[in-house]
Amino acid sequence: MSLATGLHYSGPYTMPHVSSLPDLLARPELLELLAELRRAATGTRPEEALVRLLAARTGGRAEVYASWGPLVAGAGEPPAGVSPQSLRLTHGRRHVGRLELWLPPEWAALGSLAAEYALLARLQTAAAGAARRRVGERTLDALLSGVSDPATLGPDAYAVAVAGLGPAVGRGAGARAAQAHALDVLAGAGEGYFAERVGQGLCTVRGDQAVWLWPARDLLREAEELYEALKASTGPSVRLGVSGLHRRTAPVQALQEAQQALSSLAGRPGHQIFQQMDPLYALLTQGRLTPLRRQVQALLADLDDGGRTESTLRAYLAHQGTLAELAEQQNVHVNTLRYRLRRAEQALDGSLSDPALLARLYLAFSPAGDP
Repeated sequence: MSLATGLHYSGPYTMPHVSSLPDLLARPELLELLAELRRAATGTRPEEALVRLLAARTGGRAEVYASWGPLVAGAGEPPAGVSPQSLRLTHGRRHVGRLELWLPPEWAALGSLAAEYALLARLQTAAAGAARRRVGERTLDALLSGVSDPATLGPDAYAVAVAGLGPAVGRGAGARAAQAHALDVLAGAGEGYFAERVGQGLCTVRGDQAVWLWPARDLLREAEELYEALKASTGPSVRLGVSGLHRRTAPVQALQEAQQALSSLAGRPGHQIFQQMDPLYALLTQGRLTPLRRQVQALLADLDDGGRTESTLRAYLAHQGTLAELAEQQNVHVNTLRYRLRRAEQALDGSLSDPALLARLYLAFSPAGDP
């Protein structure tokens, strides 16, 4: 009699009556299966070993997914007419992955037990990643501090990413400990992504930020996938800034780019790549354009027309079509539009055909520069 039929399950997730448990626990088939599951889940490649074992034992299919979505390991074929069991793998409040099982009816109740060993396999992989990260932390800290020669990174392109979380809830030691733990989880999630999808990468925690450096091959895709991995593991409040591609340059420059990209999110969840951020962001947000903005607004305010000229000028700068089209959008006659633009030129002592004046106005009226 096989172990599956010997358990006498009446349906999925229906456990045997408690009075039968002593006899069940003494069955050599059960002890053998538990030993095999433990060996698989604690081996060098635990997810692969576990799904192979489950597929071979049950004649079904098993798949283990990372917390951010991609398949980590899969084996076997789904039996005809069998719907999959989807089992979320969590450790504490941390989502670490998902187990998908296609099991014949007589093996259906194995799902809950298999999920526990799949969780053990994922934690085993995470522990190995943590050990790698401790080595990588020293290497990356040395690179970012300028102690280590960047030539050790080789000739290939690399990128740096920086992630932060929302503000800590509370100011006590408990809140600080919780924030430190959340940062460690964040760092581990990114390290796991790079280990499984890119093959290598360095990771550390600096202050209230997690930092990664990796050999980038497809920066846009990798940035998007890294953000999704972090969000799936730590929640939607995560923010991520990513540098541009670098070769044979000191990583501190890439770190600065990643931090600028992160700061451009202004505390909002999301991710930003350095090349895609507004190149005037730092200038606009550090108050350096405040005198220009106030000067332009003061000159236009002297017209004392309730702000109509300034509003028209802003619309003119944002418009791509003809004056007639703009006048229609503003619900004014085209001559009224021309009159207001002439008044703006007089107040500003310049011509709207002058590139220098236009540049000043675009900077002064930039949304990022508004108070």
